[in-house]
Amino acid sequence: MRHVVRLATLAIAPLLMAAAGPAPYPAPYPADVEAVYAARFQDIATSGRGELSRYDPLESVPGATPKPLAVDSSPAIDAAALKAAAAYAGANNSSAFIVIHKGKVAAAQYFGTTTAATGIVSKSLAKPITALAIGRAIALGKIRTLDQPVTDFIPEWRGTPKAAMLVRHLLDMRSGLLAQGVSAEPMNMWSRAYLHPFHEKIILEEYPLTDAPGSIYEYSNATSELIALIIERATGRRYAEFIGSEVLKPIGAAGGQVWINRPGGLAHSGCCALLPAETYARMAMLVAQDGKWGGRQLLPKGYVAAMKTGTAQNPHYGLGLWLGGTYIERRGFANANRPTPKVLHSEPYLSNDVVMFDGNSSQIVYIVPSQQLVVLRTGDAPPRTPEWDNARLINIILGGIPGAKLTPQPR
Repeated sequence: MRHVVRLATLAIAPLLMAAAGPAPYPAPYPADVEAVYAARFQDIATSGRGELSRYDPLESVPGATPKPLAVDSSPAIDAAALKAAAAYAGANNSSAFIVIHKGKVAAAQYFGTTTAATGIVSKSLAKPITALAIGRAIALGKIRTLDQPVTDFIPEWRGTPKAAMLVRHLLDMRSGLLAQGVSAEPMNMWSRAYLHPFHEKIILEEYPLTDAPGSIYEYSNATSELIALIIERATGRRYAEFIGSEVLKPIGAAGGQVWINRPGGLAHSGCCALLPAETYARMAMLVAQDGKWGGRQLLPKGYVAAMKTGTAQNPHYGLGLWLGGTYIERRGFANANRPTPKVLHSEPYLSNDVVMFDGNSSQIVYIVPSQQLVVLRTGDAPPRTPEWDNARLINIILGGIPGAKLTPQPR
């Protein structure tokens, strides 16, 4: 499960009574604050989509006045492959489909009311953005290293077991914090750490450490949400401004908006950015280009390699990136030992260097550095039948590159 919290439908009156009653928290919040949380909880419960119907308040994420990427008037990728891939995207509730090959747009298609300027909700496509943010902060000297203790930025945890947590553990999901889960109970920790107007205080003061940092992979929104706090404390700048000015503007990407927990509060860095499709694609291009853009090294040398390196606890996840690695037919997002849904891969990727931005509803950006290739698909969750195949879209494109020297993902 990613940032979406799926809940049973609840009546508003019982919900407010539960929120206003005794809460198992050390510092109760004022009634008006709890009412905002209750309304958000109810919104998810009744939206029919398992997610908020709207994000409020939003903060502007500055970006560049985009100079359009060059369009390849005669793509090297076979036209039939581009057509088949676009058809697969179109049949799966997509909002955007983009193929960028060797720095040029080989195909771009938008569906329904989506346009090139539409802000597309990131869902967990926000998580690789956190890795880019940390890399940029390291390049600027605001964070020393991935192995810097988190307590340098969160002194509240000094002298506690959480003090063993490193910055890298927030990016590779080895923080040791409670794994993501689901509950229909209004005062559950997962919903409060996501929906509460003071969600950062919930995470800092109440979200439990269940394992030693670095010892286990456990996917968790709360883990990624801490990145916004660390960036703000490390740089003295708002997360939205930092992302826009230090990541998006240098790569010529348009900005957008990000959900903040309350007016003037903290941005949600684990989810909930609203950015145009091409902005996500450009960030993927930055990864494909080893952290360089236009000859400028934006990320430290070796940082992208670190992003593409898995851990013993999960060889398929690096720093905010999903990795092809050794082929498995079904790969989930939670710890592999947990009985959670797993995404189908009907066959190995045709290239062994495929890495991905991957978010809820099968929103995905494939990156194939060896082919200078980026393929994006955003949108709502695909139909249940036929099942979404996480290998099909990228393999259609890879198979359509004439003369490409491909080494398939190993079994």
